[in-house]
Amino acid sequence: MEQENKHAIKLGLFIFLGLTFFIVGVLAIGNINKTFTKTATVTTVFTEVNGLQPGDNIWFSGVKVGTVKEMRFLPNAGVEVTMKIESKSKEFIPKDSKAKISSDGLIGNKIIVIYGGNPTSGHIVDGSKFSIEETTSTEDMMNMLQENNKNVLAITNDFKVISKRIADGEGTLGKFMTDDAIYENLNLTINTLKTASQNTVQLTDAINDFTTKLNAEGGLANDLATDTTVFNSIQSTVAQLNVIAGTAQQVANNLQTTTSELNTNKNSPAGVLLHDEEAAAGLKASIIALESSTKKLNESMDALQHNFLLRGFFKKKDKEEDN
Repeated sequence: MEQENKHAIKLGLFIFLGLTFFIVGVLAIGNINKTFTKTATVTTVFTEVNGLQPGDNIWFSGVKVGTVKEMRFLPNAGVEVTMKIESKSKEFIPKDSKAKISSDGLIGNKIIVIYGGNPTSGHIVDGSKFSIEETTSTEDMMNMLQENNKNVLAITNDFKVISKRIADGEGTLGKFMTDDAIYENLNLTINTLKTASQNTVQLTDAINDFTTKLNAEGGLANDLATDTTVFNSIQSTVAQLNVIAGTAQQVANNLQTTTSELNTNKNSPAGVLLHDEEAAAGLKASIIALESSTKKLNESMDALQHNFLLRGFFKKKDKEEDN
C-alpha cells in the first residue's frame, strides 16, 4: 500500500511538472508572437499580396509594431489584410499613414511597412484603414531584368557591327582611324587653332595694355573720368558750340530770308539787278563807260605829267613821297 502511494505521488509530481512546463512554454511562445499583448485591429486592401502570410511582421520607422492577423479575398479581386498593431505603438502612427509590402532583406520573408502620414491628423484607432502604395513584385523585377538583358544584348551586337566597320575603315570614324591623310589634316587644323589661340592671347594682352594706358593718370580718358575741371571745360566748350550753332542757324535763316526776298521782291535794287534785263544791260554799259573814262583820265594825267608847265610840280611831289 505504501509503495502504491509513493508511486502515485511521483506520478502526480511528474504530471504537475509537465503541466507547469507546458504553461510556461505557451506563455513564452505567446509573448514572442504578442499573443497576450493588447492590440488594435487595422485593415488595408492590396491588389496583390506577393506571398504575404498571416503571422508576418509589421514595421514602422524600423520598429516591429505588430503582425498580420488574417487575409481574405474581396469581390473586386482585392485582398483585405487585417493587422494587429500594439496598443502602445498606435499613438505614434499617424492616421493617414500608408502601407506597402516589402521584404525582410533581399530574399527574406514578406513584411508590411507603415510609413508617411502627418502627426497632426491624429493616431490610428481600432478599425482604422491604411491606404496603400503599389510595389514592384519580384516577378516584375525579373521580367524587367530579362528585358534589360535583351537590350544589353542588342546594344552589344550593334557595337560589334560598328566596331567591325570602324576596323574595316568604313564611315567617317573608320576613315579617321585608318587614313593617315585625314589624321594629318586634323593635326594641321589643330595647329592652326593653336596659332589662332596664341594670336588671340596676344591681342587680349595688347588690349589690356592699351586699357591700362588709358586709365593711367594724366591720360585723356583718366582726366575725362576723374578730373572735374576737364569735364567742366568740355561742358563749357560744348555750350559755346551750341551757341555758335544757334547763331549759325540764325545767319542761315537770315540768308534764306534775304534770298527769298530777292527772288520775290523784284522792285528792290537788288531785285531789279537780278530780274530786270534792261537794268542789267544799262548797269553793264555804265561799267564799260566808267572803265573807258578811267582809261582816258589815266592818259590825261600821264600827258599832264609830261607837260613842261607841270613837270616841275610832279617831280617835287615825287621827291616828297620818297622822303
